[in-house]
Amino acid sequence: MQDLINTRAIRDYAPDLLADRESAEEWLTGAAGAWARIHGLDVPDCSLSEADPGALRDLRATFHELITGTGGGIGAGGDRGSDTGDDTPALTSGSGSGKARTAGRGATVRLAPDTDGRVRMVPVGRGRQWLESALWSEILLAQRTGTWPRLKMCRNPECASAFYDISRNNSGVWHDAKVCGNAVNLRASRERRRLRESGGS
Repeated sequence: MQDLINTRAIRDYAPDLLADRESAEEWLTGAAGAWARIHGLDVPDCSLSEADPGALRDLRATFHELITGTGGGIGAGGDRGSDTGDDTPALTSGSGSGKARTAGRGATVRLAPDTDGRVRMVPVGRGRQWLESALWSEILLAQRTGTWPRLKMCRNPECASAFYDISRNNSGVWHDAKVCGNAVNLRASRERRRLRESGGS
């Protein structure tokens, strides 16, 4: 999921990889191919319609809301847990705001045994539908295994990249402490010095 969120444009540093069908298909082909190989599945058909890039951008916004707790769905309010009253995560985004709300309509998956007889969720469909199926499945698994709260957004507003927190106590706030943490601390230090100087003048 963090790969999808990180397709967004970052000022002058990186363009929006979902801006049009060509760039969105190129990104999806690479991302879906890598995911399928890791999970031992066939690479899906990654062709997109003209409307799909917009739907993928809405899906990206939905997942951003789920991670940050700004929407009305999974983890709203900051707990990043289940909103079903038990340990089973809901697979829709609930009452999220704006266009992002329409993207989180859930997904269809296929349950199938692997070579060892363990049942797993297999994404179905092609293109955008396959991606939605894979990502909602990953959210469910992450919530069931307790790793969901480790997916975060970098607190550096000029970065705001999604990252997986590998710290022991899940206390990370920067996608890269040396880059983003130092940059934010430096800006804060300069602002404090500016305030001191303006206050003494």
